[in-house]
Amino acid sequence: MEEMNNEVSEVKELSIGDFVTGKVVKVEEKQVLVDIGYKIDGIIPISELSSLHIEKASDFVTEGDELNLKVKKLEDDEVILSKRAVDADKAWEDLQQKYEDSEVFEAEVKDVVKGGLVVDVGLRGFIPASLVETYYVEDFEDYKNKTLRLKVVELDREQNRVILSHRAVVEAEESAKKQEVIQSIEEGQVVEGKVQRLTNFGVFVDLGGIDGLVHISQLSHEHVEKASDVVEEGQQIKVKVLAVDRDNERISLSLKETQPGPWEDIESRVQSGSVIEGTVKRLVNFGAFVEVLPGVEGLVHISQISTEHIGTPQEVLKVGQVVKVKVLDVNESEKRMSLSIKEVELEKNQEEMKQYEKEEDHSGFQLGDMIGDKLDKYK
Repeated sequence: MEEMNNEVSEVKELSIGDFVTGKVVKVEEKQVLVDIGYKIDGIIPISELSSLHIEKASDFVTEGDELNLKVKKLEDDEVILSKRAVDADKAWEDLQQKYEDSEVFEAEVKDVVKGGLVVDVGLRGFIPASLVETYYVEDFEDYKNKTLRLKVVELDREQNRVILSHRAVVEAEESAKKQEVIQSIEEGQVVEGKVQRLTNFGVFVDLGGIDGLVHISQLSHEHVEKASDVVEEGQQIKVKVLAVDRDNERISLSLKETQPGPWEDIESRVQSGSVIEGTVKRLVNFGAFVEVLPGVEGLVHISQISTEHIGTPQEVLKVGQVVKVKVLDVNESEKRMSLSIKEVELEKNQEEMKQYEKEEDHSGFQLGDMIGDKLDKYK
């Protein structure tokens, strides 16, 4: 009798809301039996195992597991326990602290539902589709069982609402990386980047955290109609930094500045005295500018346009006209070239005269003979 009284006295007293530790003794499909040192085993219904939906209790716990539990219901023949309540209490405190500290943490995606992702953070956390990535995702199936870095963006215990964001983490990291790059980059540097986007006004190049713009005028030494004529998306290119606006996070770049200029080594490609073809690009009151190589223009002074006197270049030339010019002088350092159309005409006239005289000699015909014959008629 005394032993029975001792055993009864050793049985713990329980109240609703108490926290207890129990050992799993049996796992059934829809509930778990737990030894908590009470006169009867406690029961954890499958709905009280987790804040997430569970099909079978055996998917969540196994015999021998030790669990921290909360007493939800207490009767003589039944003790209902909850693991979910313990996890939720702890999770709310933990999440509140993470929210206040803007802490980044990891959690596993447990389910893909309409409108977003469900994760286990000790209770049901939800990531709306718009807060998963910085870009549009069409199918989220690949995210199931994937671990994501998250931030708490909204917390409402009364509404049992936990909104998380992976996008906020990515954006914060991208912003930090952008600042790091923009602080380290300097005007005049030549850097490597990846072509991100082509537009009608230029090209955006990823410099490793921030995009810089290569204006269409800075793509080539030659005139460019559209950016796709020079580069393509995904291409790695070297660019020169023209300007850095740290306040507005803007970087101006040039592809043209990393390439040999059209005037580079021009004196070995175009020699003084040579005759070459060119295209009239501009007409001014003092002469005409003729492009003889891509990006290389020379000046034909008005005095060198024609063998005859002219008042304006427009009298004999028009823009787009292809002409032959003689190179009078080339200056690479000053990027200047003097040309002459008149010299070509004079040389052509001289050549024609020589050819005429040569033909005359071969024919044996003399102008004096012809005049002499005619004079004989009048004798």
